[in-house]
Amino acid sequence: MPLDASPTSQPPQAPAHSQQPDPRPGRPGAHEVRQRLEHARNSRLAQLQALSETGQSADDHLLSTQAGAIQRVLKEIDEAFARVDDGSYGSCLSCAKPVPAERLEILPYTRYCVPCQGRAAV
Repeated sequence: MPLDASPTSQPPQAPAHSQQPDPRPGRPGAHEVRQRLEHARNSRLAQLQALSETGQSADDHLLSTQAGAIQRVLKEIDEAFARVDDGSYGSCLSCAKPVPAERLEILPYTRYCVPCQGRAAV
């Protein structure tokens, strides 16, 4: 009798894919993404608060530029939350390919993969 014909010859092993709870290996789940986005939002809000507490005039060009950049990032974070909600988070808005998980870990609110980001910046 062949070894694989006996039901007691070896314990059944789960398929390798069943050990991955996420259907897209290397991709964070929605809860983790929301935590990363919340952290990014809170960091930017703290930066804005620190800028406002410097006592410098709002007319200060550097202060104004920094505040504007932080506001743009906060808008991008809000847009990323919307992409999580509609299921498009993690896909490049330009080419629709998946944005690498490493990039999403560093910039959880990014809209583009690296090649498309380079083209968008031109």
